[in-house]
Amino acid sequence: MKVLHVSTPMIWRGGEQQAAYLVHALKEMKVEVYVLTPINSALSTRLQEEGITVINFESRGVLDLSLAKKIAKVCMEQKFDLIHTHDSHAHSAAVLSAAVFSNNTPLVVSRRVDFAVSSNPFSRWKYNHSSIKKIVCVSEMILKITAPSIKDKTKLAVVHSGINTENYNITTERNLLKDELNLSQGALLVGNLSALADHKDFPTFLKVAKEVIDANPLVHFIIAGSGDEKSLIEKFIDEYKLSSRIHLLGFRKDVTKVMKSLDVFLITSKTEGLGTIVLEAFAAEIPVVATRAGGIPELVSDGVTGLLVEVGDVSGLTHAVQIVLADYELRMKLIKNAKIKVQEFSFQSTAQKTLSIYQEIIKS
Repeated sequence: MKVLHVSTPMIWRGGEQQAAYLVHALKEMKVEVYVLTPINSALSTRLQEEGITVINFESRGVLDLSLAKKIAKVCMEQKFDLIHTHDSHAHSAAVLSAAVFSNNTPLVVSRRVDFAVSSNPFSRWKYNHSSIKKIVCVSEMILKITAPSIKDKTKLAVVHSGINTENYNITTERNLLKDELNLSQGALLVGNLSALADHKDFPTFLKVAKEVIDANPLVHFIIAGSGDEKSLIEKFIDEYKLSSRIHLLGFRKDVTKVMKSLDVFLITSKTEGLGTIVLEAFAAEIPVVATRAGGIPELVSDGVTGLLVEVGDVSGLTHAVQIVLADYELRMKLIKNAKIKVQEFSFQSTAQKTLSIYQEIIKS
């Protein structure tokens, strides 16, 4: 089997990590994988370093006919069995390659975002194009949100994203961040490792941080990530003079070590496809406080694998963080149950389920 994966972002976020996990696992399963991605994109650089076959293109915007033409050309030359797109722009280009350049390669579309398909004619057309054989949603919630826009519901499927749970089998120094930030050994760390994006709702995260910090002099908050919301976060920290208590780490490659340094993982997203960073916290044995956004409740069962609070509920989130920090028995219960839960979400399992979808399409 020979599959072309298409990913258009230049930066590295959760979707790119999932694409990388998938192509690596498929390669191990003897699938011949190629990845079409922009020149100098984060995904291109990483995959080439790791021995994955990459085809590059010049990124030129949303409705990129040159990319559609490129997809059609490489499909004609390489005789791919399938195309798998990993983002909206890739999806658009692949459908245009079929409609404009007569590319008849079957298409699989990944859908990761928890908002409805746009009502504009182009979006409706591209999601119902005959070249699409399967729309793979990363959670049951995403399928539910997407379904009203899809004429043929049999094309919808759910394959949860996964992580590399083996990363957390190694012994890691729990005091890494305390040493790095020159904090006392008695400090308590509450953190989030996510892109600094609007849907992560960092204003709520920061309001919770202020409430918890005001009540407990031992607590520090950690934000590890990069993105457009950085200036907003810095403004809040400056305004409330919290630079000694809220620490911006920037983008980190050592996610495993940073995660294992926390006492509580707090995610305050207002929308979320699934929230694989929650799985990282589970694997790291860090208790989770999260919002009921998107697919997160498919991972976090309230009071069992974490604590769930309504989106934007600063008071509820503050209380939940304080309870987890104060209640040792609750922490141990959440950690134990989450450790069991995360075993269902390995990236190898994600790849196996995806491969089954590929095989079903080719067989039919």
